[in-house]
Amino acid sequence: MLQTKNFKPGELDAMDVLRLALTSKVYGAAIETPVSETPGLSERTGNRVLLKREDLQPIFSFKLRGAYNKMAQLSAEERARGVICASAGNHAQGVAFAAQQLGLRAVIVMPATTPEIKVGACRARGAEVVLHGDSFSDAEAHALGLQAALGLTPVHPYDDPLVLAGQGTVALELLRQVETGNGYTVFVPVGGGGLIAGVASVIKALRPDIRVVGVEPDDSDAMYQSLQAGERVRLDTVGIFVDGVAVKMVGAYTFDLTRRYVDDWVRVNTDEVCAAIKDVFDDTRAVMEPAGALAVAGLKKYAAERSLRGETLVALTCGANVNFDRLRHVAERAEIGEQREAILAVTIPERPGAFREFIEVVGARAITEFNYRYAPRAEAQIFVGVQLAQAGQRGELLAALRTRGYAVTDLTEDELAKVHVRHMVGGRAPEATDERVYSFTFPERPGALLEFLTHLHGRWNISLFHYRNHGSAHGRVLAGVQVPGADAAEFAAFLSGLGYPATDMSGNAAYRLFLT
Repeated sequence: MLQTKNFKPGELDAMDVLRLALTSKVYGAAIETPVSETPGLSERTGNRVLLKREDLQPIFSFKLRGAYNKMAQLSAEERARGVICASAGNHAQGVAFAAQQLGLRAVIVMPATTPEIKVGACRARGAEVVLHGDSFSDAEAHALGLQAALGLTPVHPYDDPLVLAGQGTVALELLRQVETGNGYTVFVPVGGGGLIAGVASVIKALRPDIRVVGVEPDDSDAMYQSLQAGERVRLDTVGIFVDGVAVKMVGAYTFDLTRRYVDDWVRVNTDEVCAAIKDVFDDTRAVMEPAGALAVAGLKKYAAERSLRGETLVALTCGANVNFDRLRHVAERAEIGEQREAILAVTIPERPGAFREFIEVVGARAITEFNYRYAPRAEAQIFVGVQLAQAGQRGELLAALRTRGYAVTDLTEDELAKVHVRHMVGGRAPEATDERVYSFTFPERPGALLEFLTHLHGRWNISLFHYRNHGSAHGRVLAGVQVPGADAAEFAAFLSGLGYPATDMSGNAAYRLFLT
């Protein structure tokens, strides 16, 4: 067996990873997962679309492979000390499962915001769970302290040769399961880079004709940005929806292997991920977590942008540990991601019969949402959702409305409109002078909302407030605060010290159309 301790980042190559994968111990815990056909996706994309079903592992995630491979090859002395990791999700469950199988002590540090379903899953397998902080970074720092104090052996979630080689066994199975004479394209979700580093290395060592495409969310694209910069970069913030890949900085081993062996990249948004969750459900009746459907979203976008037809495309569905209450948000956004719904702000005359006239222009298309409130003005703003039979119809609808003289603002891609404003239409407050509107993110845990309000309450009046729980580790608030111009510098200093990420949304089109 290769001695991985002699490898430094930059020294591993594809053949090294292949040897480590071939001598891995993953099947002491993991299973060989099947490849599923997707009749619906295949028909819609014009390609043969296959899913490598890592969501069917015993912990519903590929993470078991790398964790078990690392832990099964620890020395007797390392095993005796026990293991430790920091994780908010699937890696934690992989370590807990592997420790149970191997009879090892496992300490897992998780943010206090971690959903109880994941905490409970780790404890049920005998792991000692320590809840600390509001973010993965907080948990990771605490884990480093415990590791030193207790002498535990660390199991990194991705930046370790044995971990990434364990993930590379996905590719060994795939190459046996999918055989085509002309090669094919494999789409891999990317967070810290362990899965794509292992998969790409194994594939390029054995079948360099097979293309590997990395997929990241557009708000958590640490690997893509690192590749563009030519070095690892640390993101200031990461998105909260596709939490399974929300990594601020990729690994050193994984960055080096990825930049050598991955052919191309595609980034997707939240709506596209939600649409992909629905696509997988329609074809398999399985419900993916957002990260689990990430590769499918990338596959669809990549195939459409490059007009691919008649090719074999494989997506790795990497996990299905989704909180049930998150499905409400997924269902809301899936139709938009599939470009089957248009979200519009339309100005209509404030008079009887105006709504009927507007509906006549919309024609046979179904109205999915309509928000309106009377105001003593000559014109009214309506917030409307319209179902589309196919993606290209949004442009046709906009053109038809504008031809009839309607002023239309397309809000389909506007995050503020879809998350907050659609639930607040009609809340005009012209008396709210000097109003500034901010989007805040804070940890979703008991007492966090009260704590947030306590911090925000002070000398400035809150003139607008909207909160909605999306079943994720963080909550989002839209708040309006009346800040006179003379207080601008003082308020900026207050925001800087608040401790919650804040984005100024005062110039947002949806806010100005419906809430001012």
